[in-house]
Amino acid sequence: MIRLLSISCSPEEAQDVDFIKAHVALALGRDFTNFRWHKRSIDARSKHLKINGTLACSVEPLPSRIRAFDFNEVHQAPKVHIVGAGPAGLFAALQALLLGMKPVVFERGKEVRARRRDLAQIARTQQINEESNYCFGEGGAGTYSDGKLYTRSKKRGEVDLVLELLVYFGADEQILVEAHPHIGTNKLPKIIENIRRFIQEKGGEIHFESKVTGIRCKDSYLTHLVINEQDTVEVNHVILATGHSARDIYYLLHQEGIKLLPKPFALGVRVEHLQAFIDRKQYHGRLNNAYLPPASYQLVEQVEGKGVFSFCMCPGGIIAPCATQNGEVVTNGWSPSKRNNPYANSGIVVAIDPADFEHPEDPFVCLAFQETVERSCFNATGNNQKVPAQRLLDFVEGRKSKDFPRSSYTPGIESVRLDELLPEFVVRRLQKAFIAFDKKMPGYLTNDAVVHAPESRTSSPVLIPRDKTHYHHIDVDNLYPCAEGAGYAGGIVSAAIDGMNCMQSIAKAP
Repeated sequence: MIRLLSISCSPEEAQDVDFIKAHVALALGRDFTNFRWHKRSIDARSKHLKINGTLACSVEPLPSRIRAFDFNEVHQAPKVHIVGAGPAGLFAALQALLLGMKPVVFERGKEVRARRRDLAQIARTQQINEESNYCFGEGGAGTYSDGKLYTRSKKRGEVDLVLELLVYFGADEQILVEAHPHIGTNKLPKIIENIRRFIQEKGGEIHFESKVTGIRCKDSYLTHLVINEQDTVEVNHVILATGHSARDIYYLLHQEGIKLLPKPFALGVRVEHLQAFIDRKQYHGRLNNAYLPPASYQLVEQVEGKGVFSFCMCPGGIIAPCATQNGEVVTNGWSPSKRNNPYANSGIVVAIDPADFEHPEDPFVCLAFQETVERSCFNATGNNQKVPAQRLLDFVEGRKSKDFPRSSYTPGIESVRLDELLPEFVVRRLQKAFIAFDKKMPGYLTNDAVVHAPESRTSSPVLIPRDKTHYHHIDVDNLYPCAEGAGYAGGIVSAAIDGMNCMQSIAKAP
């Protein structure tokens, strides 16, 4: 029998096996010689930092953390089609194997290794491969932009299933333990590659550089997909898992008369501080990297009735160029598995609502706003992948920055008055929020920090409406809009859960 034992100790004690052994013996008896961390989190609310968690303890050897998965051979099984090989698409495919169906995945981008060369090209040539970039390609946006696994989903069983599958395909078991699990951009591509090869070995199909360029419907039923403007594929059920940046899919659906709705999202900037500053603030002046991971932060403020908040905070991270088209610039952040870069970056974004605009019923009203900001920032730096930037205090006080500390954004930054470039209502709320953040984290508002613009791909600005119970589109019975691109999930784990749920719904469909 496994007993769960609560524990609260110092960071040093948490790594001391003899201390933990004595704690278990005192609480449960010396027969409980087998133990391991079950869950663990850092409590930094006071100067006396604590590691809080639970230990799984047993008299007998502890079983594997990973359940036994019964994947089927599906070479001759009924097909189900999936558009997109991000976390939603790949985990939908894994669910298909568990359910005895054959997944056929179409991905517009390249396989994960070839994709890396296109990312390197961005900094070298300032050009975007519009089908293979930080957002498009095997593994989706999360593969090369961090691999954070934290989710607000309350469905613990589904979350655990996704994490266990990631471990099954090569992730460190610690992601099952940590309160804010993280794989890292340097390790996630190999795990994604393992998943793809396994799907193919079991009989599933994954087709790269296969972009959906057309759809055909009859009587509220999707009958065919057109691939690369030339191949027509007959379909029965389709999971649409294209991600929040596949704008062409929205326009394609709209042209076919498939209903779309405008959706709130968030837009702002990405701010970079030195990681040492964040560590000092969050750990109350304590810097002991042998026992504490690089610190993160989470900030939120209501300004003029709108939320302004930190988004995708990356300790020890790097700011990446995440545009999907030439003629635009976009920032995002990522961290390697050790989070050992000297910088910390986070999106600081303002809530944007369709009601903020003149035609709030237009399904593309927020998307058009997003596109306008990205193009304006591109034009402001000389039509390349450099991004407009400003020191943080200069931004708040309305001064052009004369110079900069080093930035992790490799294509480069250029001094621009962001308060004159970005929409006025976004700037005003950001400036007030930064002042408020400085009161919560004194020293945050400093000219040692650099603001990069824009942070604009926080979530989809378009909603593809679906039935709340059966997951299919409200008007197209066999089309299953899924995850971030459809407006129903945000992040690797929640997208994976949504993909698996869509596949389960297909298995129950008549």
